[in-house]
Amino acid sequence: MKKIILIHFSIFFSLHAFASTVDTLFVFSQSMQKKIANTVIIPDSYNEQTNAYPVFYLLHGASGNYKDWITKVPEIKKYADTYNIIIICPDGHETSWYIDSPIDKTMRYETYICKELVSQVDKKYNTIKTNNGRAISGLSMGGHGALYLAFKHPDIYGASGSMSGGVNLEKFPNNWKIAQRLGNYEEFPDNWKNNSVVNMTDLVQGTSLKIIFDCGIDDFFYDVNKELHQKMLLHNIPHDYIERPGKHNWEYWENSIKYQLVFFAAFFSSSI
Repeated sequence: MKKIILIHFSIFFSLHAFASTVDTLFVFSQSMQKKIANTVIIPDSYNEQTNAYPVFYLLHGASGNYKDWITKVPEIKKYADTYNIIIICPDGHETSWYIDSPIDKTMRYETYICKELVSQVDKKYNTIKTNNGRAISGLSMGGHGALYLAFKHPDIYGASGSMSGGVNLEKFPNNWKIAQRLGNYEEFPDNWKNNSVVNMTDLVQGTSLKIIFDCGIDDFFYDVNKELHQKMLLHNIPHDYIERPGKHNWEYWENSIKYQLVFFAAFFSSSI
């Protein structure tokens, strides 16, 4: 009898371990004149008629897409239930760097993420429609993008994070097709300077934006993350900074997202 009960319990648990709902939301971008796919994870507790839910925007890295997080870290379905949050994973193109390109008007991912996507998410789902109910983070290119977008739009996002983010583009003029978004570094140095997160800290001085970022000590972005941390210390900008053993890989990000979500859950609970 005990064995039968245990078997039934195991089956029940496996069926309900991830009770959240995963969907794909297609949003037409007026600014880029194309339809863009976004993964949406809805917690099991979601009810359109009851309390509004906070939204966590989670960005992918270079060469990735909107399916990366859900396929590489399926545990995020459980996290949506644990923290009662809606998780949105947008498609940010393989190498958009989540900016409105100053040289290519067909690449307007800052406009898409901050205006078009947020607007559609708030229209379709029962969300908290203020910055107190929105947070954004991401890995690598997405880590740069999350800080970049939140630094420029603290009225939209109340908290922001980065995992292994490429937070100083100037140090990598020949990598990841950044030049296709900003122009050749020698020809357009201001584009690179003005669109690097490390040079944008003045935008968050005096704001209430909550910030967390981390990087593995064996990551090729480790030095630029430490540079950002030291600059924020110099200017007395409150933030959480973590460095731990790890490389630029999914093993690191699968671990990192667990800690970042504790940070964002605390933000939501204290501000809502």
